[in-house]
Amino acid sequence: MSDQTQTLPQPTPNGVAPSDVEARAQELADALRAASPAEIIAAGLREFGRERLALVSSFGTESAALLKVMADVDPAIPVIFLDTGWLFDETLAYRDTLIDQLGLTDVRSIKPLDADLERDDPARELWFSDPDKCCLIRKVEPLRRALAPFDAWINGRKRFQGGARAELAAVEADGARLKFNPFANVSREEIAAIYTLAELPPHPLVASGFVSVGCMPCTSRAEAGEDDPRAGRWRGRAKTECGITP
Repeated sequence: MSDQTQTLPQPTPNGVAPSDVEARAQELADALRAASPAEIIAAGLREFGRERLALVSSFGTESAALLKVMADVDPAIPVIFLDTGWLFDETLAYRDTLIDQLGLTDVRSIKPLDADLERDDPARELWFSDPDKCCLIRKVEPLRRALAPFDAWINGRKRFQGGARAELAAVEADGARLKFNPFANVSREEIAAIYTLAELPPHPLVASGFVSVGCMPCTSRAEAGEDDPRAGRWRGRAKTECGITP
């Protein structure tokens, strides 16, 4: 274990009070500035324990790397998977493959509420007419429910993805919670190395030209010459985020 984790400020016995979240996030971000992804996850686990820490994963094209690092730290950390009702069958199959291969023991598939779908999207056309509202009822609200028991969560955003992610810190305040970003400072090459060393299977749609996979209606193949790591998401629209990882 490196000095980065050995010198972390000690957590309070009951975690972080909401009024102290910003300060605690900055404290941890400074301490973990040069930490490895595994050290950042281990720090979150020490801070909160698995009862109050969850990892959120889309089981997308780069998800296996973060899940592998987490599993090496503790495969029983809860994993929240948002099953929006619009996912590719290949994504659902990939989820099951990775659960088995990595030995994940607490993956929770969370779906939107039937009442919300019946009220706001009875014809299943909201993705076209109002994609922000579609993301709200199929991703944002389900995640809010899923995270209710937790005081912190882990996600897979990276600085190299650009846009609002270009200045990511290792730890951020997220309302009354802390958000851990273990891959904030990793490169594409480092992620590829994790796949190679661990012999992780790629997402099945990568071979078909998809570089980023979300919901089926709002995801398309990358076009020739596109090197944006999120190419193909909400093509033709100004939208670039689903609302849960600003």
